[in-house]
Amino acid sequence: MTIFEKAADLLPAKGEIPEGIDLVEEINRMRREKNAIILAHYYQTGDIQDIADFLGDSLQLARAAEKTNADMIVFCGVHFMAETAKILNPAKKVVLPDLLAGCSLADSCTDEGLRKLKKKHPDAIVISYINCDSGVKAESDIIVTSSNAGHIINSLPEEQQIIFAPDRNLGRYINQVTGRSMILWDGACIVHEAFSLERIAQQMLDYPRAKLIAHPEARKPVLQVADYIGSTANLLDYVVKDSAEEFIVATEEGILHEMRKRAAGKKLIPALTADDKCNCSECHFMKLNTMEKLYLCMKYELPEILMDEEIRIKALRPINRMLELSKTIK
Repeated sequence: MTIFEKAADLLPAKGEIPEGIDLVEEINRMRREKNAIILAHYYQTGDIQDIADFLGDSLQLARAAEKTNADMIVFCGVHFMAETAKILNPAKKVVLPDLLAGCSLADSCTDEGLRKLKKKHPDAIVISYINCDSGVKAESDIIVTSSNAGHIINSLPEEQQIIFAPDRNLGRYINQVTGRSMILWDGACIVHEAFSLERIAQQMLDYPRAKLIAHPEARKPVLQVADYIGSTANLLDYVVKDSAEEFIVATEEGILHEMRKRAAGKKLIPALTADDKCNCSECHFMKLNTMEKLYLCMKYELPEILMDEEIRIKALRPINRMLELSKTIK
């Protein structure tokens, strides 16, 4: 059963937001009164990023969710992230502004499909990218993020057979940098898949001083010409610290908001996609969360993330193993 099926009846009642209301002021008031923490991913809209108590990538947000003393976690991200927070904090209320904020990559892999693959490779352990739902996590031995995947996989015996799910592009990249031959689930993120090498090559000609930086979820041809490959947080750090003044950024465009704040004066160019009629580097699911929905979510404390306890306990083990194995990573 999916998160949508479990919580479809928990959407807040549709009601107009009072005219003239100061959303920032009201959200801050409710945050204090309800002892709530707002966690936001770098791919959220700029106004949500600015109001968050904690802003980060998947690994940073998992750590923040694990450590919080708040009574309510308001997760501004997509559903698998809110699920992770609930897995780590079963006694706390976890809410998501828009329950339909899903993930194309997470949707590409099912627990049933993973079980079938495990039967074909009984000696393999399953390492799953955190971008998966609770059922897939429950079938996994270790969860990883793009920040810690290489580190964790390198810590395992070289002879250990590994199934890696669900992102084939990230898995292929990890195979390359670690020398492994992991068995890859055939899933992908529609945003990172959409980047066009041909159009990016033209951007590189147009901006000859710019460095191309890319997330490892991008396709291999894009990664092959990138000057730097890293997780969302690592891309941010690279832009801040590197001496270059211009960057072509091949990941979801939401990260540019924080990049512009931390690297003021540097030119940041969103990498182009194959579709020249839309900004396909923008994740539609991430952008479903809005300030208005955040306000309603905090007011009604809905939609709430609920989970079967047996699944939660099974999914907790590989997440805890990730957190333990990645303690040395910033």
